[in-house]
Amino acid sequence: MLFVFSASGQKDSAFVLVRTITGDIADFTTDNLGNLFLIGERQQVKKLDNNFDSVGLFNDVRRYGKLYSVDASNPLKVLLYYREFSTIVVLDRFLNTRNTIDLRQSDIFQCRAVSLSYDNNIWVFDDLEYKIKKLDEAGKPILETTDFRMLFDNPPRPNRIEDFNKYLYIYDSTKGLFIFDYFGALKNQVALKGLKDVQGFSKGIIARDATGLVYYEPATIVTTHQNLPVRIASAIKIRIVGNKLYSMPTTGIIEVYTLP
Repeated sequence: MLFVFSASGQKDSAFVLVRTITGDIADFTTDNLGNLFLIGERQQVKKLDNNFDSVGLFNDVRRYGKLYSVDASNPLKVLLYYREFSTIVVLDRFLNTRNTIDLRQSDIFQCRAVSLSYDNNIWVFDDLEYKIKKLDEAGKPILETTDFRMLFDNPPRPNRIEDFNKYLYIYDSTKGLFIFDYFGALKNQVALKGLKDVQGFSKGIIARDATGLVYYEPATIVTTHQNLPVRIASAIKIRIVGNKLYSMPTTGIIEVYTLP
């Protein structure tokens, strides 16, 4: 870990502001190399490298409606998901279109969570069938889980799928964190509810609650907490990459901090 977590919490540590980026920024995400992806009010996606120089632009904004999510966990393959049209657009590292996937052609008509898999395929949650499905880049199903309604009395409907460090994390903010292996077998269920900005980090999952960072590690089954300064804790969104924390305190501003 790059900074110390305490199970009982601790005072704010010295998060040092090193960069402020302003402009047309309605949302953002990052990849694991520190590249920054800025989503504008008109749905354009702009890529900045780790020196904050522009290296790519996706501007085909009229075809698919509102952009619902961006997954840049693989720097070479970026997923744009347009929920209203059930369409995934796959981009290369320069944000050129590689291909598009119409989920309706795979008989997936409602889907709220999309993610890249470790083997460069795509995870989706089928809201109607209550299943996690893995698709190839052509949209062809490769595998699927058992219907969640058969596994759980109160089945989750995840708004986040995170493929990280040999686990598939399924997060429903009202029901908690569900951990699967890559074959769809449930490994654990953790009652971490109401979290934001769930992402893979170190050997587990990190997210944000009302006061700070929450870290869960499957190998130890331990949940720990790190307080955040109020400005970061109340931000619209944060992401952590390496020794940097990216925070959007309000639309139009990204602040970059070094971790203590």
